[in-house]
Amino acid sequence: MPDEAPSDHSLLKRLRRGQDDGPTLLYLRYAERLRALAASQSSSGLAARVDPEDIVQSVFRTFFRRAAEGQYDVPEGEEIWKLLLVIALNKIRALGAFHHAARRDVRITSGGESYDRTVDAGTGRDEGPLALLRLVIDEVLDALPPEHRPIVELRIEGFEVAEIARSVRRSKRTVERVLQEFRRKLSGQIHEG
Repeated sequence: MPDEAPSDHSLLKRLRRGQDDGPTLLYLRYAERLRALAASQSSSGLAARVDPEDIVQSVFRTFFRRAAEGQYDVPEGEEIWKLLLVIALNKIRALGAFHHAARRDVRITSGGESYDRTVDAGTGRDEGPLALLRLVIDEVLDALPPEHRPIVELRIEGFEVAEIARSVRRSKRTVERVLQEFRRKLSGQIHEG
């Protein structure tokens, strides 16, 4: 039937064939639900730093990239909502952990009303690009081998290479190699977008 909406399965096939309408229709179908999910699942501290739209964009960037690589498939008659839901919840959880890390903890670094006043005064205008960068960093972290992630996270928190090496019980050279690889992948992601 011509009036019938295409299935997620057929839209995913269009995406893989490079047809622009596949990703567009999938985005239009699920973006609002993801936006509502991001808004409802983000703590007030996280919501003050990250816009739900940034999370939605990151979810679709991850989904479209991996779907194009053939990592995801949707059986005929099924929806991709559950997959998008899991990706979104993982990103929200990772962002929450990032923003509650000791040196960035929104509960410590900004005191409710004073933070709100700062944002209202317009000094927080540059937070959008920074939040997007954090999402890209989280995507690169998600792709790392599990044993490399703590090394990068400690460096992001400001620890020196020698401190990290002692903490994770690896050589300084290993830590430096892991950090160098992370920087290379991060640079690739930033210049890819």
